[in-house]
Amino acid sequence: MTLLPEFGNVILTLISFVVALSIIVGVHEYGHYIVGRWSGIKAEVFSIGFGPILFARHDKHGTRWQIAAIPFGGYVKFLGDANAASGKDGDAMEAMPVTELRHTMHGAPLWARSATVLAGPVFNFIFSIFVFAGLLLAVGVMANPPKIASIYPLPYEGITIEEGDQIVAIEGVTFPSEPDREYFDALPETLLLTYTVQREGQEISVKGPQYSPARIGFVQPRSAGEAAGLLEGDIILSADGEALESFRELIGIVKAAQGGPVRLVVWRLGEEKEFVIQPELRDVPTADNGFEKRFLIGISSSSFFEPVTERPSAFEALGLGIEQTYSVVTRSISGLYHLAAGKISSCNMSGAIGIARASKDQAEAGFVEFIGFLALLSTAVGFLNLLPIPMLDGGHLVFYGYEAIMRRKPSDKVMNVLMSLGMALVLSVMLFALWNDIFC
Repeated sequence: MTLLPEFGNVILTLISFVVALSIIVGVHEYGHYIVGRWSGIKAEVFSIGFGPILFARHDKHGTRWQIAAIPFGGYVKFLGDANAASGKDGDAMEAMPVTELRHTMHGAPLWARSATVLAGPVFNFIFSIFVFAGLLLAVGVMANPPKIASIYPLPYEGITIEEGDQIVAIEGVTFPSEPDREYFDALPETLLLTYTVQREGQEISVKGPQYSPARIGFVQPRSAGEAAGLLEGDIILSADGEALESFRELIGIVKAAQGGPVRLVVWRLGEEKEFVIQPELRDVPTADNGFEKRFLIGISSSSFFEPVTERPSAFEALGLGIEQTYSVVTRSISGLYHLAAGKISSCNMSGAIGIARASKDQAEAGFVEFIGFLALLSTAVGFLNLLPIPMLDGGHLVFYGYEAIMRRKPSDKVMNVLMSLGMALVLSVMLFALWNDIFC
């Protein structure tokens, strides 16, 4: 019987991974397909998955849409392609009438080929932008200044701030229009602070906890915190015998432990519990797109209340969606550079197993979290496909750049060699990432 939960976890992991990958690959390949069609290039096959065909139908344009048995990817096969990797079918091309060559991927004008290849990553980015924007429209953004919808259970006495209060200032300092870390770091390290709030049309002074008390807002899957049994909503009363008045005090104590175990006393819905946690050394992104090594226990803070949210305008949501997508790309570039330069551990590279686990974690967290993960994954797939590696879209664009400058295509022999090298590189990276998933 003990095997049933594990079996269920494996099934959920596989289903989450297949759904996430199929959606992202479908978006990417549809970009290639539709722009290719608009550019006059005929698609013979649009496939989600590889191997034996489970379902297929032909549309009025002559394209066969199919779902295959191995659901780990997909492809569009254009007229004149020898395979799913868009290799040239020389024999078929030679037998074609001249008028038909224009409708192949290899015989179309340079602009049409370039637009078709670029469309895959671009559609991934567009998908991410609209998903991020859609989530913001559905969920809303925190009102500013923040207004309290409800206060989380807390073990502190003397709190007079209430639901419905709108925070105007903390300790006499006006709440900023764009809150940053400096504002909160400047607050006194006391258990209760003085808040100026708007209540029933009047500004009054009340007492409330630290804006970010020692309350756990999120426990990272497969982290030290999860392994120890910490839960969202736990209030950490003390760490290594030191009473905590804010979450940032915990950060200092974990840092001072230098990798040694940290003993926590936690308040959980009226009961006190003790936990011993072993921090883990991780590479953490910094504000300047760099990285630094820190000992972490895999938890993050929250405010002491659930905020009232407001729905942004469609234009604002779209702008925020663009910002989030751009942020994912810049962080990806930074991570790739630091990884290649050996400045961060190679264990930061995840493969198929890591992505599958993340898919499962987000699916378990909820629908909104899973959809947000799809947007994140779509951006990453779009970015990785733009890398100038033969076989990837970025490699094809490099070849087209060469053709535009030199006024001739690379020879088929050179192309075959480079494509083979690109395939070997991509497979090597995938195997290395898989090794990390298993052994890191």
